[in-house]
Parts: sequence; C-alpha cells; structure tokens
Amino acid sequence: METVTVLGAGYVGLTTAACLAHLGHRVHAIDADAARVHRLQAGEIDLLEPELSEMVRAHQQTGHLSFSTDPGSWIGVSDAVFLCLPTPACVDGSADLAAVRSWLPHLRRHLPPGRRIILKSTVPPGTQRQLATILARPDIAIISNPEFLREGHAIHDWLNPDRIIIGADEPESTRYLSSLYANLDAPVVETDPTSAELIKYAANTFLALKITYANTLAELCEHIGANITDVRTGIGHDPRIGNAYLDAGPGWGGPCLPKDVHALISTGARTPAELGLIHSIIEANAHHQRRVVTLLEQLLPRPLAGARVALLGLTFKAATNDLRDSPALHIGRRLAACRVHVTAYDPAINASATPELDQLTLTATAAVAIADADAVLVLTEWPEFATLPWNNLAHDMRGDIVLDTRG
Repeated sequence: METVTVLGAGYVGLTTAACLAHLGHRVHAIDADAARVHRLQAGEIDLLEPELSEMVRAHQQTGHLSFSTDPGSWIGVSDAVFLCLPTPACVDGSADLAAVRSWLPHLRRHLPPGRRIILKSTVPPGTQRQLATILARPDIAIISNPEFLREGHAIHDWLNPDRIIIGADEPESTRYLSSLYANLDAPVVETDPTSAELIKYAANTFLALKITYANTLAELCEHIGANITDVRTGIGHDPRIGNAYLDAGPGWGGPCLPKDVHALISTGARTPAELGLIHSIIEANAHHQRRVVTLLEQLLPRPLAGARVALLGLTFKAATNDLRDSPALHIGRRLAACRVHVTAYDPAINASATPELDQLTLTATAAVAIADADAVLVLTEWPEFATLPWNNLAHDMRGDIVLDTRG
C-alpha cells in the first residue's frame, strides 16, 4: 500500500482519488476550494457520475480516503503526488497551466527526495520538461500519465482502461507506476513524456474528427435520400473504422474535446507543421450547430422570431450534469438571439444551480417544456426522451414539429 496525494478534487482528481483508494492505497485529496473540500468531507458529491459517490463514501469510512485544503501536512508523507488540475483554454486556444504551476512551490518545499509526481492533467506536449525545469528538483521524477475517462463511465474507465500510457525519463519511474497500477489489467505503453502528452491530444482530436465525419455524412444523406443509420452500421462493421463515435448529432462539445482540439492547434502553431485538417473539424462542427437552427427555420411554418421552441436535453451528453461547451446550450442561445422563446428540460439540471441559463426558461418536466411549443428539439440522448408519450404530448403543442438530432 502506497500513500498518495492527489492535487485537485474535480472530475479527474476525485475519480482518481476514489479509484486509487479502491486499489488499496491510502489517498489524501487536496483542493484549494475550501467549500468543495467541506462538501466532500461531508460526503456530498456534486458530480453526476455512476458509482462515484458510493465509492468515495465507502473509502472515507475505511480511512483510505480523506480531503483537505492543506498540502503541507500530506505531501511530505506521500510516496507519490498526482496532479489532476484543470487546464482550461486561454482566449487564443492554448492551455492555461496556471493551476498546475501554482502547486510547484509546495511540491518543491515539501516533497521528500526520491518521490514521484504523476501528471494526469491534460497538458501540451513538452509540459513535463517545463515543469521539471521550474521545479528544479532533479531528485524528483515527473511522469506523464494521461487519463482517458468518459463522463458517465469514469469509474469503469479508470478501473478497466483500454491502455495505460506512461511517459517517463527513466525506467525506474515506469516500473514504479506499473506497480502502483498492478491490479489493472491493461496493456502498458511505455514512452517519453512528450509523446505521452501528445497521445492524449491526438486521441481526443481523432474522436472529434469521427463525430464531425458522421455529421457530414448525415447532412449528405439528407440531400440524396440515404439512411445515415444504415450507413453508420455499414461502415462501423469494418474493424479498421469501428462504430464508436459515429453517431450523428448536434455536434461535439463538453469539457474536453473543444479544449483539446484548440490546444493541439495552438501547439502546432508554434511549429512549421500544417494542421489544416484539424482547423477544418472546428469549422465543420460550428456549421453543424448552425445547421440545426437553419433546418428548424425551414421546417417552421412561421418566422423564427416569436416562435416557441422546446429543447429536450442541455448537457453535452447523457449520464452527466456537465454543461460545459454543450452543443445544446450553443443552439439554445443562438435561438434566443433570434428572439425565439426557448423552454428547456434536462433531467440532470437544476434551474437554481445554473445561472448561465438565463436566456432559457428551464422547466421541471418535459411535458411542461413542450406545452404550447411550435417545435421540439431533442438535443441530448437521455433514455427517457425515447419513451415519452408523444401522442399525448402532441395535443398540448401549438405546432407539430419534433426535430430529433440524436435519433
């Protein structure tokens, strides 16, 4: 059993802390947000993530998992420190590493010689080298170990990874992290830190590319009379392609794909590399979100301004309460800017906790959102939307248009 400190108790940090405790390690999660730490100490989990709340509370009770705002009391007794800190996008699309760098003075001061820092935050290629220079502690190794978690499946993905990427400068660090993950059954890719950092950006950008491709095909299908579901199935059976991330929809979004695609472009901008393909998927994704509004405008028998439109789903995907960079929100705001009266329902969203929805009228049920609507847009693939009593709901609508962007 190792003693581990996890810096950052957000989505990645809390999942990492809970899963490390589940593997039998003693884990201390540190976060600078005192209010968040207070809630976690009380067993209150804000994230909607299957199994996470139960796992956190179970390991708090056993004493394997604790939370604090004080780094000094725990870093000094840790065998390893995981950096699970946010790296949001700057205005120019580059990654903001301020949160990661802010902890380096604490680590320089408190971490004993021979310990290791594991960098799980998504960072630009070359960051590990920069951090090692700033840390100025050659007796401490920094290992790049990116995460590949899907919201709504984070616990499963952490404990059952497709692969474990270890980017280290020396074999001893690779062996250490491999032993820490000894109970995880997954192939280990041993590489250098810069390559490990690029692997994360490359993976997320490829996923964005597949979604964009599916949406492009869907638009073509509409114009030539083909069935996108059948096309997706037909190409998805090819093992060189696969059917994952080929679902057409309102575009990609969320806290990772947009940020990481822009950061990869920012990385390339500092080199002679030509990343025109990556630029094009951002432009195509914006086009698909605009196209939803354009298609709705074409279907409505009345002008868009003054129409009543109900949105079903606001989160960027089902099984999460995450609204960050959600295509549904972008579409809702675009409609509101066209003077559309927009009502919205999402089973995971509480109106009082989401002031960013001030342009939309959030309702407590789908039926209330749909009442008197000229049109309904299904924007998130929540299972309950597939079983709504549409024949009954249609009687309460003012119009008769249902545009299912996920169907």
